[in-house]
Amino acid sequence: MDYAAQRAKMVDNQIRTTDVTSRTVLAAFLAIPREKFTPEHLKALSYIDTDISVGDGRFMMEPSPLAKMLQLLDLRAGERVLEIGGASGYSAALMAHIGAVVTTVEESAVAADLAKSALDGVENVTLVSGKLSAGCPSKGPYDAIFVNGAVEELPQALFDQLREGGRLVAVIGEGLSSSARMFVREAGAVSERFGFNTSVRKLPGFEKVQEFVF
Repeated sequence: MDYAAQRAKMVDNQIRTTDVTSRTVLAAFLAIPREKFTPEHLKALSYIDTDISVGDGRFMMEPSPLAKMLQLLDLRAGERVLEIGGASGYSAALMAHIGAVVTTVEESAVAADLAKSALDGVENVTLVSGKLSAGCPSKGPYDAIFVNGAVEELPQALFDQLREGGRLVAVIGEGLSSSARMFVREAGAVSERFGFNTSVRKLPGFEKVQEFVF
């Protein structure tokens, strides 16, 4: 199977056509072999335009929304990035190719094992096992945080790990009512702006606390 040709088609047909114009993002998707991060029995599906299961309820995000989220995050070389929900390591490898120094957190042992193998030889990526909603404060503060999936709400613990001027990109909501948003920490406060409408798989552990109404 000609994975290189499939990779080029993915970029031309799935990513460029959805308003992704960042040269660094496009170059990363062209350079990083997605099949390396796909479970062995699904490698033939590595370049389809859908999420790919990596086991234990975790998924490698569909290329188009992933590329649009990375473009929204606007990474620069040398920035320290925290990824929440590393899955098989693909998005961490993309960010490292852009030039970021990435700490990726994954609590699924199945996904983490795949990521550890797939990320072998990839520089500037540290894989951490832990609770997603806790992040990794010991390696912060971070210039950027990338939340690799949809959440209902974001805990204050993640915003606390952003340095002044730091950005966080996440998909908020569920299903067709969700959207990618950018959060920026400035003067101790966090501002928010809309990015684009999208629907991606949920991350566990970010559900809203049920409120009682009397």
